[in-house]
Amino acid sequence: MNTKIYKRVLFLTDNLLAAAQQKNQKRFDGFYLELKQLCEDNEKSDKDHPVQWETLADFTDDLDLAVTIYQQALVKAEAINSKDFRSSIGFSIAALKVELGDEAGAIEHLEQAKISCNKIADKELKAEIHDLLEKLKAS
Repeated sequence: MNTKIYKRVLFLTDNLLAAAQQKNQKRFDGFYLELKQLCEDNEKSDKDHPVQWETLADFTDDLDLAVTIYQQALVKAEAINSKDFRSSIGFSIAALKVELGDEAGAIEHLEQAKISCNKIADKELKAEIHDLLEKLKAS
């Protein structure tokens, strides 16, 4: 990933978190729009990367829209064959699908995330994927 863009995403993330903690919706909305613009400006360029889209989805309040943005991020993660991003994004989509009442969709994304996470180092994410998948299959 382009270092300059990564630093910009990190800067925007820090500011989005601070605005959310301060309950300052106007500041939050401004930083959110800046992050959205960054994603759109880099889309279909060599600077496009799943981290910016995943971050945008993380800060999207509309659950359906967040799923759509995560799906965009997932396509980009698949394009660069990133098991880490495929795992984390798949888990995020699944968690939102559970909130939206789509357990079948959640299971589908978790099963894909489980395959992707076999070769990643993040044991906590692996456990979360496994536990949620088992919980949904048991119900």
